Amino acid sequence: MRPFTLEQPTSPADASQLHAEQFPRARYIAGGTDLLAQVKEGTLRAQTLVSLANLPEMSGIESNDDGLDIGALVTLTELAESAAVRQVCDVLAKAALSVASPQIRNVGTIGGNLCQRPRCWYFRSHLYYCRKKGGETCYAFGEQNKYHAILAGGPCHIVHPSDLAVVLISLGAGVVVRNESDSREMPLEDMFVLPSVDVMAETVLRPGEWVSRIKVPKPAGGAKSVYLKAQERQALDFPLASVAASIQVRDAVVAGARVTLGSVAPVPFRVSHVDEALIGQRVGDIDPDAIGSLAVRDAVPLSDNGYKVRLTASLVSRAISDLLSDDR
Repeated sequence: MRPFTLEQPTSPADASQLHAEQFPRARYIAGGTDLLAQVKEGTLRAQTLVSLANLPEMSGIESNDDGLDIGALVTLTELAESAAVRQVCDVLAKAALSVASPQIRNVGTIGGNLCQRPRCWYFRSHLYYCRKKGGETCYAFGEQNKYHAILAGGPCHIVHPSDLAVVLISLGAGVVVRNESDSREMPLEDMFVLPSVDVMAETVLRPGEWVSRIKVPKPAGGAKSVYLKAQERQALDFPLASVAASIQVRDAVVAGARVTLGSVAPVPFRVSHVDEALIGQRVGDIDPDAIGSLAVRDAVPLSDNGYKVRLTASLVSRAISDLLSDDR
């Protein structure tokens, strides 16, 4: 483990100033399940870790008429066990319960889960100076790429690793981003950045900014949601591909739909053309297999990950079938 300084500010102003003045040698830390591993492995040379643990308005789950207001420091265990979360959007609680191991869920936070760095083995290895680190080569493009992107890849072919981001985006969630003296709110899907826009960043967060709270709107009447993922192992493993879908049905007609793919693109990948194909259709006229194929119509697989195209299409087909089965 490389030596570092741990700062524990108690005000947003101090936290923002410490981070902004020393970035990129300073990083925020919450649960630390991902960050400390990077420091230990030598892929992140942070000299200062700025803890968010003592900041106000970062904890707790509040349920109101608008939906859920979740502090970014809420652990995955708290999220999975919350009666309010299970009542408002049970799919989020189930997704949280599916992440990693009990030990990691007890420490890892929802904010950290959304902002975790890519798991690409070239990025995580100190032996490779890849595009994500400022180099000239994405080694995944011509070498081992079994787990890499099939959608929206290039010039870096990472995949976004968060389970919760995929679910929250399909639920229409937003995030509150805090800095020294102010805050701003945005749809969660707008927080993520493709490598084609900025290869060095995964989010729009600027130095001195952090995710403070996550807001999940109350589901509309008749809305149902599901999250499915495929893994090589059933536990302690990241998804090979995943899908979160939320569909609202009125009088046997799809009135609303949001479908998001995970682990197949550098960001949680919204397939709005799938939403458009579903909305306005009578439930009995929908072919789930056709919807699955539509979801991956723009896929460009690499040499070793063509299986992800078929796998993702199958997951989408299953998700749509599950959601519409009671209305057929």
